[in-house]
Amino acid sequence: MRIGLMVGSDRERPRADRLDGLLADGTAAESAGFASFWFPQVPGYLDAMTAVALLGRVTERIELGTAVVPIQTRHPLIMAQQAATTQVACGGRFTLGIGPSHHWIIDGQLGLSYDRPARQVAEYLDVLGAALSGPGAVDVENDGYRVHGTIDVTDTFTTPMLIAALGPVMLRLAGERAGGTILWMADERTIDSHIAPRITAAADGAGRPAPRIVAGVPVALCAAGEVDDARAYASEVLGHADFSPNYVRLLEHGDAQDVGDTMAAGDESAVAARLRRYRDAGVTDLAARVVPLGADAAARRESRRRTEQFVASLAADL
Repeated sequence: MRIGLMVGSDRERPRADRLDGLLADGTAAESAGFASFWFPQVPGYLDAMTAVALLGRVTERIELGTAVVPIQTRHPLIMAQQAATTQVACGGRFTLGIGPSHHWIIDGQLGLSYDRPARQVAEYLDVLGAALSGPGAVDVENDGYRVHGTIDVTDTFTTPMLIAALGPVMLRLAGERAGGTILWMADERTIDSHIAPRITAAADGAGRPAPRIVAGVPVALCAAGEVDDARAYASEVLGHADFSPNYVRLLEHGDAQDVGDTMAAGDESAVAARLRRYRDAGVTDLAARVVPLGADAAARRESRRRTEQFVASLAADL
């Protein structure tokens, strides 16, 4: 299992420091030996692909990815154009993570249709897949798109793609038409019994390589007596599964009730044991989302440092 970091919006940073801080986080992750660095498209925060393109110019080795960009916010031809440009900026180290997002973002915040999201993804992939296949004409017509354009960005790099896939139809699409999936709020039982078998069967049936299963997992190194509070805090700042029916249905496949229940928390042995269970369930890539704990900013910075350092040290064992 490859070990990477997933970061999100950092509201403790002043707005003027957020982009420079993210670039510093990415370079630090590379220096620490992490294999990958994932950044989400958070509503109202830094644009993910713009930030990843800049990260590509200040790093040399680490894989850089979006986790994830909602498809409804960019026409697929424009998504391909931006992704290919980002790939050039990253020197071939960029992985495009996309997904249909959630109704409360797409409909509630943006006023766009969230009708039949899996069908939206399938129609979107018709265009995006053709556009990412290389420079040249893109001619696709389906029920959702009528596209007759061109892509002329690069013939040096291809752009691997992952799809946020939670249900059976989305997992089939991710296995048949992408390089795998990137997950959030999926515990070990969900991955072992629901995610891995479905996406692997779809990839096998399509004659594609074994799919990547990238799991975003909250992690906090803490004392045993702090674990319950850490889980509750993670659910408060990262969770609220009840906002998203997609996550509610996903949780029904496992033992977790919210994101805090998916967390690797406790001392070194407890964290390592939980992460091994994710590996054994079928996760190919861990995207550790460090949850810093502490009563003030200085304590949280130290908590983040200790947790990241420990997770990085597990690369050889996992």
